[in-house]
Amino acid sequence: MNPIKISNPSIVTANHLTDMLSRQNSQQSLSSPSSEDSSDDISKDIVSDSDERFYEGTEKLLEIWFGRSDNCTDNCDLRKIQRPAWDALLKFAQCEIISFRRTESIDGYVLSESAMFISKDRFIIKTCGQTTLLRCIEPLLYLVREIAGFDEILDVFYSRKSFMRPDLQDKTHSRFDNEIETLDSVFEVGSAYCLGRVNRDCWYLYTLHPEKGVTVPDQTLELIMVDLDEEVMSIFTRATSETARDATIKSGIDKIFPGMVIDDYLFTPCGYSMNGYIKSGHYVTIHITPEVDFSYVSFETNAPQASYLELIQKIIRMFVPGKFIMTIFANEASVAFNNSYEYKSSSFNDYRREELQFCRFKNYELTFGTFAREPS
Repeated sequence: MNPIKISNPSIVTANHLTDMLSRQNSQQSLSSPSSEDSSDDISKDIVSDSDERFYEGTEKLLEIWFGRSDNCTDNCDLRKIQRPAWDALLKFAQCEIISFRRTESIDGYVLSESAMFISKDRFIIKTCGQTTLLRCIEPLLYLVREIAGFDEILDVFYSRKSFMRPDLQDKTHSRFDNEIETLDSVFEVGSAYCLGRVNRDCWYLYTLHPEKGVTVPDQTLELIMVDLDEEVMSIFTRATSETARDATIKSGIDKIFPGMVIDDYLFTPCGYSMNGYIKSGHYVTIHITPEVDFSYVSFETNAPQASYLELIQKIIRMFVPGKFIMTIFANEASVAFNNSYEYKSSSFNDYRREELQFCRFKNYELTFGTFAREPS
């Protein structure tokens, strides 16, 4: 499959973005956003249902890689898209920026619902709650073509765990079939998968199978944790921690990677988000919904490692989940590629392996596992 051309946007999309682009142009002569840009205190929206407070921690994750048909990408860069345009784009997904941090290789944003990372040719957004993530794809492609200068999509990854309360999601996201329909309307030649037990916790994936694809080393580890230790979760509440920094230190998050630059945020009355920037130029992101009845933690990093076993063990010791899903993506250029044999024979202390599946795509391999804590 050849790379997908970024087509002309629909009239509706273009009209919606007219104001966005005018604000974008007015910012070109201004300096870049401050390296630390936090809004006033933000409270997570809680959906009231049968007198019970509920928040959907489960995240929708979208990653898109871009290129040019003529391979001339020297003047192309997603980071040319300025803050007003991102602010407008995120309105399509129903979330907003609360903090910004720039490194040499990544512009990172803590969002009201999770995170967004922008590098030269890769866009990553992760949103929880009742966000409408897929609505931002067409506006994004418009900005990518008009401002960043790319005209091809090299690869796409959209994934999520099954929702705790799919009935509370927007229709587009209430069923994976609906998400597939939306994604197919944009990308046309994508493929959809479901891993794990369909009648239990499962994990959905939509991706492409391009001939060219991403040629630079690329890998991603994601851990999706539920039914977490109540004492650990209490750290991520205003009742226990006064600031985000307090929660970061008490939990040990600051020690995951030595020298990691941390941009963290503690919500009111509870909830926590963190973006971390490693010296190697890679990212870490953690998002926590600590309420006992629907506790949820996600951990994600693209730090390259031949084996993630030690890191996974460190994270599950930190948060003590009742259950967790592990996904590891790696392309052929990555040091993490072709290491699935490690996970066939390995286990994690106090956890039994329930599922272990391996997939080989055109340019990537995927290791998927589900684990549950052994009864004490």
